[in-house]
Formats: sequence, C-alpha cells, structure tokens
Amino acid sequence: MPTEAKRETIGELRAELDASRTMITSEYRGLSVKEISEIRRALRKQGVSYRVVKNRLMRIAAQDSPASEALAPLLVGPTAIAFGTDESTTAKALLDATRPYKIVKITGGVLGARAIDASSVGRLAALPSREVLLAEAVGAIVAPLSTTAGLFDAPLRDVVGLVQALIDSRDAAAA
Repeated sequence: MPTEAKRETIGELRAELDASRTMITSEYRGLSVKEISEIRRALRKQGVSYRVVKNRLMRIAAQDSPASEALAPLLVGPTAIAFGTDESTTAKALLDATRPYKIVKITGGVLGARAIDASSVGRLAALPSREVLLAEAVGAIVAPLSTTAGLFDAPLRDVVGLVQALIDSRDAAAA
C-alpha cells in the first residue's frame, strides 16, 4: 500500500506529464544536491522543470499516459527528467544547463508518445525554436507574394512618375 507522500508524488508527476509535450531523461549520478539545484534554477528560467524521480513512481504515474511505453525503457538507474512544452527549447536548455557538469548523461527523451535516443536529443537542441521555425515558414510564404505585389505595382508607379515629370516640365515651360 503506497504511503500518502508517494500518492502525492505520483499526482505531481501525472500533472507534469499532462502539462508537458517533451520529456528528456538524464542520469545524474555523481552530482551533489547543490549542483542539481543549480541545474533546476537554470532550467526554470527557460520554462523547463527538472525533477529527480523514482523510476517506480514515474512508471505508475505514466501508466495511463500515451508516453507510458516510450518512457519505460528510459527509466533505468538514477533518473532525472526535464519536462517542457517546446521540443527544441527543452533539449537546448537541458544541454546548456548540464554542460558544466560532465557527469550528467542524457539517456533519451519522449516527444509526445514517441521515444528518441540521446543523439537525437542533441540534434533536436540544434534546431531553432518552434516560434523561429514558424516565422521562417511565414516569411518564405509572404516574400514571394510581396515581390509579386511590387512587380504589379511598378508600372503604376512608372506612369505616376511620368505624369509628374510632364507636369513639372509644363510648369517649367510656362514659367
């Protein structure tokens, strides 16, 4: 029978799972509590939460989650999980925050209900954020349209320029 504290922890983990789209697991063996707190602080500034979890409690919390099957193989040994809402931002934030601590080993991640390996987390961190990718896509769509509008507008501008030059030349001849 689980204790009240364990039930509360399972509830918190379920809430984290529901709120996040991305989970990146790491092995923190060898870090002090102070160093883990520094990593947490650095990640919190970027909207990512970092929790040291008991594997058994995390498995229980993830039972009804779509990520359950993808997360289970990653829960081996001392595990800490970074929970985030944006895939590339979460990966980049975790890699940046753990870079000074060579001991931390990224073991993998879960994007939605799909598992990724540690090397994929590194590639994911190299991608621009979702907002930047969306802005680039919109820019790629809008640029040709604005160029086309400028091309259609050019003859009208030329006619207006010719009329203005004609008016200026008539004013100069009249004076």
